[in-house]
Amino acid sequence: MSRTLKIAVQMDPIETINIDGDSSFALMLAAQARGHTLWHYEVRHLSLSEGVQKQGAIREQRLRAVARPVTVQRVRGDHYRFGAPQIVDLGGMDAILMRQDPPFDMGYITATHMLEHIHRADGQGGPLVVNNPASVRNAPEKLLVTHFPDLMPPTLVTWDVDAIKGFRATHKDIVVKPLFGNGGAGVFLMRHDDPNLNALLEMHFARSREPLMIQRFEPAVRQGDKRIILIDGEPAGAINRVPAAGEARSNMHVGGRPEAAGLTARDREICAAIGPLLKAQGLIFVGIDVIGDWLTEINVTSPTGLQEVARFDGTDLAGQIIDVIEAKLA
Repeated sequence: MSRTLKIAVQMDPIETINIDGDSSFALMLAAQARGHTLWHYEVRHLSLSEGVQKQGAIREQRLRAVARPVTVQRVRGDHYRFGAPQIVDLGGMDAILMRQDPPFDMGYITATHMLEHIHRADGQGGPLVVNNPASVRNAPEKLLVTHFPDLMPPTLVTWDVDAIKGFRATHKDIVVKPLFGNGGAGVFLMRHDDPNLNALLEMHFARSREPLMIQRFEPAVRQGDKRIILIDGEPAGAINRVPAAGEARSNMHVGGRPEAAGLTARDREICAAIGPLLKAQGLIFVGIDVIGDWLTEINVTSPTGLQEVARFDGTDLAGQIIDVIEAKLA
């Protein structure tokens, strides 16, 4: 692409990221290497207000942020340089990367509504938001997967304690997950004879009005939980995440060990089934989780894994994502 793009990155504080694992940082490096200019802001710096008058009495909403131009470099302790903060009209950007981490709470949902005011899928008359904010809002990762029941292990989403007990009686060992968490937080393996199930459910429902997701435990997780990256609906790379000793969770946030991984025939079958929907909904950067033969999650909010894939097989997935953004804006 010949022209320089203005790309705003909506993310958590850049000061706190791990530059060796953060996918947002990889995307910023890839965009900067193409000569594109970068801006950084946090969700708390967004403002939606009435904008300029248009066509007589008709007014439009304008989305602004207190943002700072930024350059990045792969130097620990000196990985970013900020310019002076400015009030930026985000509608004037070419692309916005929505990369703040979950939890997928009302704050997260509100941000998707605000970005929806300016998102244009073709970049004509407004920026391209990656991923499409309306699709992100309508596709929380642990629920989007339920639209593909033939691909997933037996699963229950409910508030009903008796239904959870009945599910465990049928499937024995189960995994209990909060619907809108991330990084493996609050995920429990409950054996068929574990006496703590009632206490766990009481604790959750005393603190939350949200249902739980219950899935049959898949022993194949001992060999790893595969993260597959899809770019614009196509599988582009994968890593295997092996749980640490004494852990049932494979998330790298809780000590999971990344390993090189290829795609099996079943992996490709799963990707072929879900890819067209992801592409149609503007979900350009997606990470899915596969345990054995089963799809367990479709991650669309702030997927990770770009740097791990690059380390194992040299595939520049961040560059491929920038390629797609450039093509859609061309």
